[in-house]
Amino acid sequence: MDFTRPKIMGILNLTPDSFYDGGKYSDETKVLKRVEQMLSEGADIIDMGAFSSRPGAKFVLPDEERKRLYPNIENILHKFPDIFISVDTFRSDIAREVIEMGAKMINDISAGDLDENMFKTIAKLQVPYVMMHMQGIPENMQDNPEYFDVVNDIMLYFLKKIDKLNQLNFDKIIIDPGFGFGKTLKHNYEILSRLDRFQLLKKPVLVGMSRKSMFYKLLNISPAEALNATTSAHTIALLKGAKILRVHDIKEAVEVVRMVEQL
Repeated sequence: MDFTRPKIMGILNLTPDSFYDGGKYSDETKVLKRVEQMLSEGADIIDMGAFSSRPGAKFVLPDEERKRLYPNIENILHKFPDIFISVDTFRSDIAREVIEMGAKMINDISAGDLDENMFKTIAKLQVPYVMMHMQGIPENMQDNPEYFDVVNDIMLYFLKKIDKLNQLNFDKIIIDPGFGFGKTLKHNYEILSRLDRFQLLKKPVLVGMSRKSMFYKLLNISPAEALNATTSAHTIALLKGAKILRVHDIKEAVEVVRMVEQL
């Protein structure tokens, strides 16, 4: 992937219980209309997820994840054959199957921790792989997250993961520090303020902060009111070297990229 210009990854949640837009895209017509809108506004990547990872979300069995994903992938590729689809999954079998269907990237919230076969599968597929840092699992990640130094601890975590993947002759790695995944409010802002440290890993950095609690809890607002805060944080992230913004709001993110480029 060419990261001369930062990429915009549009979020397409196929879940009934995601924190911001759960249940919003529940049928084929709504999904296709939303994809068309995101592409027209400038999305480079469409990230499809069928497993809500918000704290306390219901566990989704593999068959249910497939049921939500596969028909929509087929429909989207039929209407938009040149689209770049990323699939948000931590299951290696589903990762392999969606790539065979035509998806081009895997976005794994667990960096292989929830499926021991993920790294070997990704090494065989040789597609871009986003690995995110998460302390714990979605059910308990926010119980009491603790770090010695949150940025350095995450850096060490990624160094170990990168080494494992390199041993499998795989290097198409994108890192995501995992805002809100096993982090306190203070941790999230510490990561944002020192995001440029991750450039030392020499991997593209993805940030997923769109409308998250690090904004609406700080400002005492709702996720629906958190666009302004999200856009401000995206500006900071781009200035500190982020190469992919994972967002709900495509138009605003594209504008931020253009403004930072102008600087």
